[in-house]
Amino acid sequence: MAKLLVVCGPSGAGLREIVGAVLESRDDIGDVIPVTARKMRAGESNGVGFWFYDLDGWKAMRESGELLETTEFAGNDYGTSRRLVLEQLGAGRNVLLNLEVSRAAQVKANMPEALCVYMAPSDDAILRGRYEKTARSRYEVSARMDAAARDRAAAGFCDKTIFTDVPEEAVKALNALLE
Repeated sequence: MAKLLVVCGPSGAGLREIVGAVLESRDDIGDVIPVTARKMRAGESNGVGFWFYDLDGWKAMRESGELLETTEFAGNDYGTSRRLVLEQLGAGRNVLLNLEVSRAAQVKANMPEALCVYMAPSDDAILRGRYEKTARSRYEVSARMDAAARDRAAAGFCDKTIFTDVPEEAVKALNALLE
């Protein structure tokens, strides 16, 4: 049976790398392209990177419950289509979404059968070390650590936790959940 697996965690936890490795290692994961109400930019095509909707179409999707989750960034709306997820699951393909914690919580509320996984290093010192490698200031490190603590506190809805200290082990753990 196909599964909807939603992973979330703090910035710097290594999710992009880990999810990328899982996607590369499997052929049973369907692609769910995000939807947006922002204007298409030069060189973009509908269905490549995003499905684009005008504001009326977006509002209709939101009001009908078509969107599993939504967020607004820089004045533009983004989300995940329930229909696109259900099409993939109905075709027997797993779906793997990598979302911010608040967006993952929306998916869990709208599709309780989704398996939500919080992913982060086992120790804040590991995360702090990663932040210190790329930060421009102590303030940035502190702000990112505060955001990570808020994510951790908000992730109580998650069904599982996977530590990302060793990315290869995290990849194995995610793959096991998709079996």
